[in-house]
Amino acid sequence: MIISESFKMVEWAHATNIYEVNIRQYTPEGTFSAFAQHLTRLKDMGVETLWLMPVQPIGKVNRKGTMGSYYSIQDYVSVNPEYGTLDDFKSLVQQAHQMGFKLIIDWVANHTSWDHAWTKTNPEFFTLDDNGNFRPPYPEWADVIDLNFDSTELRSAMIAAMKFWITEFDIDGFRCDMAHLVPLDFWKAARKDLDIEKKLFWLAETEDANYHEAFDVSYTWQFLHKMEAFWKNETNISGLDSVLYQYTTVFPDSAIRLFFTSNHDENSHSGSEYKRMGDAAKSFAVLCSTWNGIPLVYSGQELPNYKSIQFFEKDPINWTGEYELHTFYKTLLNLHSINPALRAADKNVKTYRIKTSEDQYIFTFLRKNSNHEVFVILNLSNMANLRFDIQSDKITGVFKNSFTGEVFDFTDEKSFMMQPWEFLVFEK
Repeated sequence: MIISESFKMVEWAHATNIYEVNIRQYTPEGTFSAFAQHLTRLKDMGVETLWLMPVQPIGKVNRKGTMGSYYSIQDYVSVNPEYGTLDDFKSLVQQAHQMGFKLIIDWVANHTSWDHAWTKTNPEFFTLDDNGNFRPPYPEWADVIDLNFDSTELRSAMIAAMKFWITEFDIDGFRCDMAHLVPLDFWKAARKDLDIEKKLFWLAETEDANYHEAFDVSYTWQFLHKMEAFWKNETNISGLDSVLYQYTTVFPDSAIRLFFTSNHDENSHSGSEYKRMGDAAKSFAVLCSTWNGIPLVYSGQELPNYKSIQFFEKDPINWTGEYELHTFYKTLLNLHSINPALRAADKNVKTYRIKTSEDQYIFTFLRKNSNHEVFVILNLSNMANLRFDIQSDKITGVFKNSFTGEVFDFTDEKSFMMQPWEFLVFEK
């Protein structure tokens, strides 16, 4: 399976990273303008692509909580007045572009709020229950109603709404919510049509490999949950390897995978990465930033943020002014963007798992593109003063520690001692 030739990926996708922006909770004001004050800091941190969670108005009928779900869309071609105006959004996009960012928006194609205008003007756009009434996609999603993609007119209206954000605001792509709930042939038609306006970045929230016929990038939910299981001692390093091997065999070589330790769903529903992954959180963040894919950072992870942010209420991130992990993420994001060995879905890049004398504790791998090499060593255990040897001829020559700048010659010296959950990243 390969992505259709007509859907050529934007070149910058291979080396980008994504920072997910929760406008509602980012600042006490919860506005586009207030978020814009953070752009300089995020630029310095190495952020390349900003993903804004849904910017549209939220439905009021059957709303959950006080403020409702971001994903209950009342109008596809307007902005949530709590965030500002269309002009405010346009200013944010323009400022981001001037600073060198790409900016994508969340797109919720599977469902709308109960009070979307289409319920009155085009009720045929929705699926109905046995009694002829609108229905949620799932019983627990009671605040939204399911759209009917058997309707040709709905498909045209949806594509027209997506086009609005390209032609009016010059956005750079879409993160498509629960993409696999929408027929693949719709996404292929949408991309074909929208490609005419602008070549975009297409990110699907799915792990269905077939959706790479339309999308550039997909989620790695399975690996996230495997990392969480690892921390709970429900799996081991072989379990991590099994998922990564599955990704390389099931997905096409041209598929970019999005790796993460947190996002809005996981944080709000299951807690921060420190609740779900404990002391392994930073080591896994290193893995997500250096394996074959692109990394995602969620709002506040650079603090770090230890709290679970409420989903349906105002619950702003507590920015203390102390960004303890700013340099940590800056090192990883810049390395991913600059070093050719970390390009995602590039046929010139090879990824090798490297054997050690303590493979039950040590997870190590080499990424190589011509003479560019990045070597990563993770102690995925609470073992202190863990001594081990690198047992591979692939690791040779002089490398620099990406975090400390220290130089290390692997030609003869391949013995290490590491502390619990310690990580090392080397560039040749």
